[in-house]
Amino acid sequence: MKLSLRLVSALLLSFMLLFATGMGPVEARTCESQSSKFQGVCLNSQTCAKACPSEGFTSGRCNSLRCYCSKAC
Repeated sequence: MKLSLRLVSALLLSFMLLFATGMGPVEARTCESQSSKFQGVCLNSQTCAKACPSEGFTSGRCNSLRCYCSKAC
């Protein structure tokens, strides 16, 4: 009985370690593209962010006077 209890405990511990090492928080990558609908020079990121949902993106920001839209890939 002692041998089987030790064996079961060792197998359970090994199983837990095997699956616990590969399970961590997964961070989503961000895809970014220059807006095709934003007109003019981008000086206000809020205005840029309002244009991006119509292109299928979740947010937007100004960078180098251009509007760039972004979303999780």
